[in-house]
Amino acid sequence: MSPFTLSFVTTFFGLWIAVPVLFGFMRFFGFYTIVHEGTSKVFVLFGNVLETITEPGIHFLWFRLGPAALIVNWIGSCYTLDMRMDQVYRRSEPVNSEEGAPMGIGIWYEMYVSDPVAFLFKNADPRGSLAANVSNATVRSLSNMKLAAMLGSRHQMSQVVREEVSPKSHEWGYKLGSVYIRKVHLRDPRMIKQIEEKVVNRLRQVTAAIKQDGENQVNIIASTAQRQAAIAFAEAAALRPKIVGTALKAISAAPDILQAMFEILEVQKILEGGAEVTMVPPGSDMLQQMIAARRGPPPSA
Repeated sequence: MSPFTLSFVTTFFGLWIAVPVLFGFMRFFGFYTIVHEGTSKVFVLFGNVLETITEPGIHFLWFRLGPAALIVNWIGSCYTLDMRMDQVYRRSEPVNSEEGAPMGIGIWYEMYVSDPVAFLFKNADPRGSLAANVSNATVRSLSNMKLAAMLGSRHQMSQVVREEVSPKSHEWGYKLGSVYIRKVHLRDPRMIKQIEEKVVNRLRQVTAAIKQDGENQVNIIASTAQRQAAIAFAEAAALRPKIVGTALKAISAAPDILQAMFEILEVQKILEGGAEVTMVPPGSDMLQQMIAARRGPPPSA
């Protein structure tokens, strides 16, 4: 076997097999343990809590646990807990207002493990107990509130719920963080439908009132415009005779112009009348013949 192959096999065996196996044996016999960020470890031996490690990093258990570190991993227990912040949203918690309206409260809250030992041994289901505690606190503290306050004071309601839940949850190793009321709604479908109908009817009334007011404003504007137009036309009609009289007075100063104007007006009226006009040459007896023919033949002797 060449030196290169021997070194390759040795390195591969050492890095991928020997080192992990060696570190595994060291962790199994409690030489050291690794605590990751956001986690904690609780070591229990014969029903007793030996050590709780919450600081992240590498910890040498022989210095912390003593001889018990050799057997704690294969006779005792090691619990790894997630210490990071968790969030839960509970939908439509049933609450009745002071007026008797069935309301639903949507509550969002944060929580994290504050005491690992209490979390493990003081409550079999601390997460479920905290959820039940939040639900009970919401119903107990927010019931019989006025509907207007329930719909408009979410920040105050959030503080009330948090103050009600926090002391009890901390006894179970869970600490409550921020609490916020995200949604307040009606739970009765018939009441929701009635409110919708009232809102629709009110919108129709408001729309009709706005439309009627607009029509009234338009009528006022139109009547005002018509009145002003009638006044202007009346003033113009009153000024027309004066203007025409003044013009005729100026024209009457020249008899020739006055006579020509009246002739023009007479011809214009004849043309506008649409009557048939028969032109008779001057000095012709056609007119007498036409009159004689219209009267009929003379009586016989």
